Amino acid sequence: MMRIRSLSLVMATTLSLSACSNNKVEPKSGFLQSYSVLTERHSPSGQPVLGWVSPALARARYTQVYLAPSQFYPNAVPTERIPLSTLAGVTDYYDAALRLELGKVLHIVNKPGPNTLIVRPAITRVATSTQGLRFYEWLPVTLVAAGVSTATGIRDQDSEISTEVSFEDGSTGEVVAEVVRKGTGVPLDNDKQILKADDIKVVLDGWASDLSQSYTALHK
Repeated sequence: MMRIRSLSLVMATTLSLSACSNNKVEPKSGFLQSYSVLTERHSPSGQPVLGWVSPALARARYTQVYLAPSQFYPNAVPTERIPLSTLAGVTDYYDAALRLELGKVLHIVNKPGPNTLIVRPAITRVATSTQGLRFYEWLPVTLVAAGVSTATGIRDQDSEISTEVSFEDGSTGEVVAEVVRKGTGVPLDNDKQILKADDIKVVLDGWASDLSQSYTALHK
């Protein structure tokens, strides 16, 4: 009995720490110009983000936007579970979602110039991770069962993705805003299931919508 309790305690501690870390937005990629200016905020949809907005952006009245193609930073390496088709699908869909949403508030152009806001998006992480425990799984017996499920790879997996976006003035190249955020897509059944772009499209749609709403709110 003591052994079961000890095992339960170890599992509880490890998995609870993992759950806490998964909820925290942490910039690490080096894509953005400066991370020291970022502060904790909430997106229009209520999700936690790290962001910064220069007073220059608040004052500027951009009439158009240039969307730089989204990229993986650092370069993503395909794996059996996250193949090249998934990686390409993620950037393609991210570009399309941003074009759709930002096109509602600004005219989209093919190159930077005066009165133009440049948006440079990067995908900094695409991964899967074992889901944290649900509240009813903290009981000792079910906790042991959950640990066995995790060890054998049959526990549900979260599909995770992170982004960093730089916003720049089209005339000067000055960075006028930055944002870092992460999201979780459709759960996967186990640690063998291949992650597809469709599994995280809902996250990309939400990011694009929030960016559009944030710009609109800034200039009301």
